[in-house]
Amino acid sequence: MTTLAIIARKPWVWSFVAAFLVWFVTILFTGGASTLGLSQAALTFAAFSIVVGLGQMLIITLGPGNIDLCVPATMTLSGTVALKFMNVENSLIVAGLLVAIGVGVAVGIGNYLLIKLLRIPPIIATLSMSFIVQSTAIWTNRGLRIKPPEALARFTTETTLGVPNVAIVALVLSGVAYILLYRSVYGRWVAAIGQSINAARMAGIPVDGVRFATYMLCSVLAAICGYLLASFAGGAALNMGQEYLLTSIAVVVIGGTAVAGGDSNVPGIWGASLFMFLVVSMLNTYGFGAGIRLVMTGLIIIAVIVIAGGRKLRNH
Repeated sequence: MTTLAIIARKPWVWSFVAAFLVWFVTILFTGGASTLGLSQAALTFAAFSIVVGLGQMLIITLGPGNIDLCVPATMTLSGTVALKFMNVENSLIVAGLLVAIGVGVAVGIGNYLLIKLLRIPPIIATLSMSFIVQSTAIWTNRGLRIKPPEALARFTTETTLGVPNVAIVALVLSGVAYILLYRSVYGRWVAAIGQSINAARMAGIPVDGVRFATYMLCSVLAAICGYLLASFAGGAALNMGQEYLLTSIAVVVIGGTAVAGGDSNVPGIWGASLFMFLVVSMLNTYGFGAGIRLVMTGLIIIAVIVIAGGRKLRNH
């Protein structure tokens, strides 16, 4: 088998191919005038999808039924609380990040307590928790749009050597996720649980502990994303995480992670996130209305998954 054929068999390759094709078509339409701007915008906005997508990927790798529907609410609450705590003070930027992470830890603990102690399916547990977290965000926000510290706002909107700073943060977090999943015992345990939870228990893997840590990691990543997004947008809005619920799931599926669990794909999250942004950007460039954009985005996503061969569900 040739090297090209081996690469083509990698599921993450197709998300990058799709992203490149959409980027190329958009550049052709604009005559190449927006090449740099489009590329930087793609990296910037894809970065947020990447961060939440990494967390959702960890959850989905645990196997069928595992999903976190609390991601948008966690983003909103962490961004709101962190900005309110920092109170536009540059000296509190790091402390604000720790506060945001603390919010993520608390939400992750709450999610898993509902799942484990009350034996509620993850989809119901995380949906229920999202109402609690979103209500807390509304109570905390009280309709105010608190501005981020100037240095933090500058960091999230500027570039380093032409690369958006938020994309660099996403790259660092992707590296951490890659090490956790492919170079640590934790990653092997997550994959084993996703392949067969009963076999994992029989093998002596601490299933409950691994699932607890995974739900907490997902919430922490959503919290970090909320912290960055609120700073990038100039303030925390109560609906700022709304679009990331379906996006966080879509980038996992398009990126090649097995929906049945047991097989994650970090590189694919990048290709899928870039693809998702570029599709919307291309349709905007061609002047399509919102309704048509949504329909065509869905059709294009389905086409990419079909072309890539999809992911066969495993039997457990």
